[in-house]
Amino acid sequence: MSEPKQTKSLKRGRGRPKSFDRTAAIQQAMELFWDRGYEGTTFDDLIGAMKLSPSSFYHEFGSKERLYREAADYYLNMSTSYLRGFSTHPDTRAAFEALIEEAAAFFTNDASPAGCMISLAGTHLPPHLRSVADYTKSLRKLFEQALAKRLRKGVSDGNLPAGTNVKELAAYFGTIFRGMAVQARDGASRKQLLAICRVAMRAWPSRPPDSNHKTDHKGRPRGRDLLTSIYRSSRGYRNEGLAFVLFCGLHLEMRNPEIVR
Repeated sequence: MSEPKQTKSLKRGRGRPKSFDRTAAIQQAMELFWDRGYEGTTFDDLIGAMKLSPSSFYHEFGSKERLYREAADYYLNMSTSYLRGFSTHPDTRAAFEALIEEAAAFFTNDASPAGCMISLAGTHLPPHLRSVADYTKSLRKLFEQALAKRLRKGVSDGNLPAGTNVKELAAYFGTIFRGMAVQARDGASRKQLLAICRVAMRAWPSRPPDSNHKTDHKGRPRGRDLLTSIYRSSRGYRNEGLAFVLFCGLHLEMRNPEIVR
């Protein structure tokens, strides 16, 4: 998604450009975090890419974490610009199929790092970086909420059975997207991701789902019941690629305290 460039003049000095394009700097930082992860991106990497002195960096961004948050927000705005069509598509299943195709192309685009920054950059971090992990997790939650919102519209429009557990199905597709990001980082092609996702779409509800498993007061399966439900949605499909996508996505889900408790 295009954004207006923020260009400001900086006092000239050692290591400082005469003018500073803030948006371009955030984009450079985004690509570093996306490619190397939060911990793998050093302070020297950042000031080198942005051509800033340490003092100019701290004056402009305050800290590495604050820059990461801006870069993550920039990534989210850029990568989810295609959600506009997703929200307005008249058929819910077709909307999800189109979203998966967009994600497969985006995750394997040669012009940018493979996979998804929000899924990969701030996941495995030590305790003193908990705030970074929590912020990244909050962005993943926003994406899953967007999936759930579209599914609720599908139920309202009659595209989905009235008894569909929207939160469970949104968690399933969130798991698929995160697993796709790991597969793309491991070198899977767009064609391979699409083949896996065609199988994943077979879990699309065609009749009211079984509601015998435990749920909380909002109707959402809790803890490992949710993980079991996600796995059950794809049982019976002999596709090793899908199994690996689910395994990777579930591994990331397990790092969410709201899921495993």
